[in-house]
Amino acid sequence: MNVLVVNAGSTTLKLHLVSGNESCEVDGFVAADAVGHRVVHGGRRFVDSVLVDADVERAIGELSVLAPLHNRRALEEIRRAREALPDVPHVAVFDTAFHRTLPLAASTYAVPQQWRDEWDVHRYGFHGISVQWVVSQVDAERLVVCHLGGGCSVTAVRGGRSVDTTMGFSPLEGVPMATRSGSVDPGALLYLLRERLLTEEELEHALEHESGLAGLSRGGSGDVREASPLAIEVFAHRVAAAVGSMAVACGGIDVLAFTGGIGEHAATVREQIVERVRFVGGFRVEVVTSREELVIAAETRRLLAA
Repeated sequence: MNVLVVNAGSTTLKLHLVSGNESCEVDGFVAADAVGHRVVHGGRRFVDSVLVDADVERAIGELSVLAPLHNRRALEEIRRAREALPDVPHVAVFDTAFHRTLPLAASTYAVPQQWRDEWDVHRYGFHGISVQWVVSQVDAERLVVCHLGGGCSVTAVRGGRSVDTTMGFSPLEGVPMATRSGSVDPGALLYLLRERLLTEEELEHALEHESGLAGLSRGGSGDVREASPLAIEVFAHRVAAAVGSMAVACGGIDVLAFTGGIGEHAATVREQIVERVRFVGGFRVEVVTSREELVIAAETRRLLAA
């Protein structure tokens, strides 16, 4: 089965035609036996891949309030692809699905019960498709995966199952990213709103587009190659601290794996992170080239064969 994989990021669109375990980039919605779509946020409803229909499209749209930069773009591309290829099945594969195994201790926020039970405020986790690929490539009982790119997260995997991760209710939580802040004291955000220093829209824009490496670097570049020394220092410190936290969740580390644009190509940044966590004990470091399209294609085939 040839699968066209549609991976819509917040600012990018990657299209791959996958045949078996081989893939090639394509320029448009080329003919295929099926289409697999990456969707960032599945909420509580989508804990596995699902065949796309009008109801699923509507639900993905409703979940856009939780990941507006990503789900809205994914939905646009799903609709375009279904219009271009109406006679083949389309499957949505969710980044949050891999983290459905998170134990309650890791997924539960210490907030009022109404928030959790009625408003679904808890840690969902993201980058699951990327982490799933790393798991398939690395033989380790206790694995910590650093997905470091435009978005960044650190995930603890024990026995092939996600047991903790840094991103939470939204893709904003966790370590600093290219232009996203990562975790910030909620009190600081309340202060900015309460004192009317920023509107809600201005605050959201700043946290999503003007923070992270960009916020710490002169000229506001989120490119790690142009980041200031302070930006690299903060980034390495926060990622290393997250690795230490994930070591707690795993009960140690057998392999520390890096993937994503920064994780794969910024060797100096990797080294700074690794040196900070050597105290954890002996572990192997691996760099894994991201191949999300192969996971999405495999998930598409699995669902359609069921």
